Amino acid sequence: MGAESSPKIVIVDESPIRAAILEEGLREAGYTEVVHISEVQSLLARIYALDPDIIVIDLENPSRDSLEQMFQMSRAVRRPIAMFVDQSDAASIQASVDAGVSAYIVDGLKKERIKPILDLCVSRFNAFSKLQNELDRTKHALEERKVIDRAKGILMTAKKMSEEQAYALLRSTAMKENKKIAEIAQSVITAAEMFK
Repeated sequence: MGAESSPKIVIVDESPIRAAILEEGLREAGYTEVVHISEVQSLLARIYALDPDIIVIDLENPSRDSLEQMFQMSRAVRRPIAMFVDQSDAASIQASVDAGVSAYIVDGLKKERIKPILDLCVSRFNAFSKLQNELDRTKHALEERKVIDRAKGILMTAKKMSEEQAYALLRSTAMKENKKIAEIAQSVITAAEMFK
């Protein structure tokens, strides 16, 4: 998303009047690409089709069901989401945070607050995404470690090798085949399963 291009924003709001105020506020704040969705039926499919950079959800007095639907959507799309509601309770706020809503604003909408709120929403989302990616990387590294350890065990037993020798063999094979050590380790495990 280049600095010169305006982010694409989707407004989800069943009230055309509120959506119009919001849209005007966004345009005044310099956001030119704004799309309004008023029907929450098949919301996810429509959001995927539009592929926005930021999602703004405006719910006047959200029911449990409508909140739940919004949260399911926010888990699925992985985009910064600002949710405006007029009234709320602690449980809804907690649920929205768990669902990955980046900004949750309770006392409804004031036009002049839109830009700082969206900026905050995007920066929070980016921070959250970074953490999520680091977590995924760590999990992946851990999985690879397990695979390599298992393959080492198989080689040590089958070839009567020490752990160092087994690892050296995995590493040299990986270099020769231009693959990652974990890939070679997985091949060793797969082959061992076949010989069982």
